[in-house]
Amino acid sequence: MEMLGTIGPLLLMFVLFYFLLIRPQQKRQKAVQTMQGGLKKGDKIVTIGGLHGFVDAIDEGKVVIKCGDGSRLTYDRAAIREVTESAGGDMLAKS
Repeated sequence: MEMLGTIGPLLLMFVLFYFLLIRPQQKRQKAVQTMQGGLKKGDKIVTIGGLHGFVDAIDEGKVVIKCGDGSRLTYDRAAIREVTESAGGDMLAKS
């Protein structure tokens, strides 16, 4: 019974860390991977550096982004932070 009294708080702390920190982070990471995997030509996006533009072309691991001034920049797919408007024109909910 004494062992349960000493191990109990440690187990409780681990469970709290899992549900408050680890699990939500895993959900966010999965959502970002799904969003980056579902990119299509014409999507309006924002990169992690703050660049706003439209997806012009998609390769396996790279995305060509067309900016407002007509320039085209190549980024890694992982550099896309969010899709603000899909190619169909509907607004996506921010998470």
